[in-house]
Amino acid sequence: MFIDIDCAQEKKYNQNTYGDYFLSKRYPDKGELIAVLSDGLGSGIKANILATMTATMLLKFVEAGTNIKTACEVIMNSLPVCQVRKISYSTFSAVHCNEDGEVKIVEEGNPQFIYISDGKVIEPEFKVIDSDTFKNRHMHVYKLNLKLGDRLIFCSDGVTQAGLGSSNLKLGLRRQGLIEYLLEKIKENPDISSSDLAKFVVRVAVNTEPDRKPKDDTSCAVIYYRNPRYALIFTGPPYHQEKDNEYANEFINSKSKKAIAGGTTANLISRELNIPIKCNVAKSAGKLPAVSYMEGIDLVTEGILTLTRTVEYLENGFHGKEKDAAYELMQFLLSSDCIEFMVGAKLNQAHYDPNLPIEIEIRKNIIKKMAKILEDKYIKKVTVRYI
Repeated sequence: MFIDIDCAQEKKYNQNTYGDYFLSKRYPDKGELIAVLSDGLGSGIKANILATMTATMLLKFVEAGTNIKTACEVIMNSLPVCQVRKISYSTFSAVHCNEDGEVKIVEEGNPQFIYISDGKVIEPEFKVIDSDTFKNRHMHVYKLNLKLGDRLIFCSDGVTQAGLGSSNLKLGLRRQGLIEYLLEKIKENPDISSSDLAKFVVRVAVNTEPDRKPKDDTSCAVIYYRNPRYALIFTGPPYHQEKDNEYANEFINSKSKKAIAGGTTANLISRELNIPIKCNVAKSAGKLPAVSYMEGIDLVTEGILTLTRTVEYLENGFHGKEKDAAYELMQFLLSSDCIEFMVGAKLNQAHYDPNLPIEIEIRKNIIKKMAKILEDKYIKKVTVRYI
């Protein structure tokens, strides 16, 4: 099973930064994932620092080999109390899960997570651990076994308290109100992604406010167990030309979605498999060459220029008006979970043309940078194979 995870957030109205902080990291070799959603006291810079510190410390503890329950217990006993409001500087939800469906969850102060399976909400048993330092502080510890299609929804109190004090919702949206929205949305769209569901929850919370101005930082993180979506990208000619046919057949016979980045690579596939390339005669968007078309292949683009621009979009976001080939490649990557790059190791002299922009990196470095962004920022599983 693949662990689809994402988070959506909205700042408190009139604040310049988020008072909640979400942090997650995937460990492809172990088939595991760790995520933390922390809510800092108050809002603005102070809350952001407190939430960031809590989430980062928890992740580092678990990475160092500490059991997640023990790590959370240390944090719970260490977080100071605000002398004015007499509450913890930060609350958190932490989850450690693997691809077999084994999940450990620890919550301290955040709204209770929502577990949805087969269109129904399950209320799992938990163990309460009291703080050794603070009388009124305790955490809930859960051990779950999820199956394909199950979802976990975590949120900060900006969601459950949305609309608090309004004429329609004097007590706010609350957990039960959120559950009703979630069940209806999932019934309407059973395959909705974690990203879209998290955005939906935040949108519901914001729209629940009478003036649609969030009174608190609002965050929602979703974990969804589903079948993985595979993608294969072939870029650059292989080092050993006599293996062109072997690699071409491996590529075309893959059950993954397929993309080619590079004119030389596209010509190789066309030559070895007798698949014609149909060039887009329409004017290309932006300064990049337009995409081409080949039967059995989902996307065909130019190479180095398009890859370099795709890295820029992945890193900084797409802010252009015209959707060029790099935008298409970015969407291809982001709609996939497990991404494999077949990178030809043969040098292409065109990469060293002095007329090309000096900032263009060689193919290997571009792919290496792209893989890191996909793993760190978008939590994808990425493998790179040089051929």
